[in-house]
Amino acid sequence: MIKGDKRIIRGWVMYDWANSVYNLVISSAIFPIFYDNITTKHFLEENNLEALPEGMSVTVDFFGAELSSSVLISYVLSASFLVVSFLSPMLSGVADYSGNKKRFMQFFCYLGAVSCMSLYFFDMVPLEVGMLSVFLASIGFWNSLVFYNAYLPEIAEPEDHDKISARGFSMGYIGSMLLLVICLSIIMFIDEKYTSFCFLLVGIWWIGFSQFTYSVLPNNVFKKKVEKGIVWRGFKELKIVFKQFRKTYRLKRFLLSFFFYNTGVQTVMLMAVIFAKKEVDWSEGGGDVGLIIAILLIQILGAVGAFVMSRLSGFLGNVKTLGLSVIIWIGICAAAYIVTTPNEFYFLAAMVGLVMGGVQALSRSTYSKFLPETTDHASFFSFYDVAEKVGIVIGTFSFGFLEYALGSIRYSIFAVAAFFCVGLIALLFVPKNERLKTVTES
Repeated sequence: MIKGDKRIIRGWVMYDWANSVYNLVISSAIFPIFYDNITTKHFLEENNLEALPEGMSVTVDFFGAELSSSVLISYVLSASFLVVSFLSPMLSGVADYSGNKKRFMQFFCYLGAVSCMSLYFFDMVPLEVGMLSVFLASIGFWNSLVFYNAYLPEIAEPEDHDKISARGFSMGYIGSMLLLVICLSIIMFIDEKYTSFCFLLVGIWWIGFSQFTYSVLPNNVFKKKVEKGIVWRGFKELKIVFKQFRKTYRLKRFLLSFFFYNTGVQTVMLMAVIFAKKEVDWSEGGGDVGLIIAILLIQILGAVGAFVMSRLSGFLGNVKTLGLSVIIWIGICAAAYIVTTPNEFYFLAAMVGLVMGGVQALSRSTYSKFLPETTDHASFFSFYDVAEKVGIVIGTFSFGFLEYALGSIRYSIFAVAAFFCVGLIALLFVPKNERLKTVTES
């Protein structure tokens, strides 16, 4: 395969267009609102209430445990990321050894898409079954990204990574915005009771558009031959890569910083709507539709932000540009603590949008550019993925735990701000050039 093939790059970018609808419709906008409305409705029915009294939180029964609805979803997401953190290194080693990245990517894509479609039945089944769909959809989405991201250093030269990564994220934002508008039209102009049809559309969109990607992405780029004992050999492959990773200096320093600041980014993305539903008064701000419009604003500016930060990195360098974005994130956390009105939340959403797409796209391309010469890209990206997912486990758990312990979801913002602060400090110690060191056999 020749690096820089425009047809292959277009196909790779299309997967961002295909799968980003999960991140927007399921993780950020429609499903969190749907979930909050359904759990609130059942809570009111069970307690013979017409409206939720001020200061009272919605609780649910989950396998006999009484939990706040927001605490439950943060714990379920944390559990899914824990599974992803365990699976991705193991499977990436197998994928690198066998050269089968595309097959693994397809499996998790279809698992995630079908799980999204099963959310159509969320209000018709026991809560435990519905949350299983949330759990599996998360595993499918995030594990497919390990193998997708690993293609970047194989299809493009390092100097093009920032531009192509930003292009992928921007396409993802545009595609997911388009489906969100369709879903919003169904809710506003047909009937809100058809909200669950949006989950079917997500699965169909994800599977359908991903076929453009699978039709052009190569499998087994380095022509690796598969022998018996593929799982064991996959572990050996991962062990070799880990030894190579330990020799790097700049890459390890960057991954440490990424672990902390990305924990903050992903926690905001996953819990922002739940926070806004609880802490912002939407009675005069358009209600659920107003909240979805705020999320749509984030997506529009996210597409712009990805390209702006890509261009800015050409002048400042990747690490300095990321540092600037993390400082903005810290300011966003400080502002979030005092947000109470829809207009304030709209302003905050605009700021989040400007830095969200950029920090994600630039983080992916920076890691890709910092990699040593290798054919084991999936294994190297599994370390990136584990750092991301373990961080999300800690972030979402901390978010839910602080609410549980202190009695208010607003205090959870302190945990998010702390992650950004530590990430910024670690980013200051990422050197300009790579330094290799000898690592002795253990």
